[in-house]
Amino acid sequence: MKRLILTSLLPSLLLIGAIYPASAAQNGLRSPTQGVLCDRYVCANDKGVSRALTERYLGKKVADKMFSQGDFDKTEFTFASGIFCDVKERLCRADRYYENGKRSGAISKKYTKLLFGE
Repeated sequence: MKRLILTSLLPSLLLIGAIYPASAAQNGLRSPTQGVLCDRYVCANDKGVSRALTERYLGKKVADKMFSQGDFDKTEFTFASGIFCDVKERLCRADRYYENGKRSGAISKKYTKLLFGE
């Protein structure tokens, strides 16, 4: 009886296991403290991408790797999840794409508030 129940639940458990990592990767953006957002590669605050915060929350190895890739604009950045943030606009958007020369991504109220407190 126990074996039958376990056997019938196994496909469901495998499906959940297969789905969970994909959703975790999509939602990999976290806020370890107020005003800071991190994915698995970088951390940023309302001033932009921060080496100090990246090192603090993700480790020295991750920070060294990210900041050894040359100079880049630290005030406009896209997290691995696709969320794009612009320090000058003080907004985060669902993506970084343009339409007719203007940003077209829907504004993410959730991540704008987490990063900029607005």
